[in-house]
Amino acid sequence: MIVRWPKQVQIKEVGPRDGLQNETTWVETDDKVAWINMLSESGIKEIEYSSFVHPRWIPALKDAREVGRRINRNPDVTYSALVPNEVGLEHALEAGIDMASVFMSASETHNRNNINKSITATYPVIGNVVKTAKAENKRVTGYVSTVFDCPFEGKVDIDAVLRVCDRLFDLGIDDLSLGDTIGTAVPSEVEALLEAVTHRYPNKSIIMHFHDTRGMAIANIMTAMNYGITRFDSSLGGLGGCPYAPGAAGNVATNDLLYLLQGLDVATGVDDHIIQDASSFIQAKLNKQLPSRSFNYLESQLNQANDHVQAAGAEMPNHSFELVPQRKREIIYVFLKNQLKNQYDKFRSKE
Repeated sequence: MIVRWPKQVQIKEVGPRDGLQNETTWVETDDKVAWINMLSESGIKEIEYSSFVHPRWIPALKDAREVGRRINRNPDVTYSALVPNEVGLEHALEAGIDMASVFMSASETHNRNNINKSITATYPVIGNVVKTAKAENKRVTGYVSTVFDCPFEGKVDIDAVLRVCDRLFDLGIDDLSLGDTIGTAVPSEVEALLEAVTHRYPNKSIIMHFHDTRGMAIANIMTAMNYGITRFDSSLGGLGGCPYAPGAAGNVATNDLLYLLQGLDVATGVDDHIIQDASSFIQAKLNKQLPSRSFNYLESQLNQANDHVQAAGAEMPNHSFELVPQRKREIIYVFLKNQLKNQYDKFRSKE
């Protein structure tokens, strides 16, 4: 296979929804709003800011309406939310969305656990949501979960996935997001699915949604790009997990995905400095270490660089190092990036 990377990839940030939905630590509404506002200025083009599933099922996002009303809307960003039914869509429209996300599973047991309905009974519900959303001039993304493996049934047949996709397109969705919900897929399985999907839907908008339970998300994204996929869901710092998929880890980290794409010279338009700061912000609010390797490496390097700056300031009392904290972090960040790039260039020159 000849590898051809796309010139540009669009990242959909799902951290505020998929990232927080499984967290037991409550993030204050003010903090959610501040975090999303940071993401809105990062160059990310689509943010899934919350879920309008009943708070009984997703208590971590019970403030979805208030969050939606209070976030600063960047005209260059599409704001979407997860909606389970017409009531959820009504609340989402009141709060403000540009796009609605409907969802179901390719496996019967996961669908019943996640939605409390059979696959057959789910279609009319989604159909009503799509119809109403379209009447309000909103685009609709259809999520299909468990397209590779189901936590209850095991391997999911590709034909079963295609049957669900067929129905969703018939119902009028604009974009199809295929989810490795429990993060068990490997590149050969991604190849097999996308061979079928790209052949069956050559002119449809396809998004891939990888979780990183087994550390395969980045490899799977590289495989998907070679099949022409240029849209991916990711979550800041690698937050995430599904309440109804036991053992599933978070989504692929936006930080790790950006590192990959920058290394491949694939444009994203995303400011990785803002992404790093937004990751630090939510890590502090959750009081837990984020799993992203890129985030943790760069954070440790930033801390070391900051220590060197502080030490230099102590040795040079006649010079002022009392910079505004944010500005000082920016200076350290740029210096560190240039230093790492010089090291990389030296390494490549020896090859």
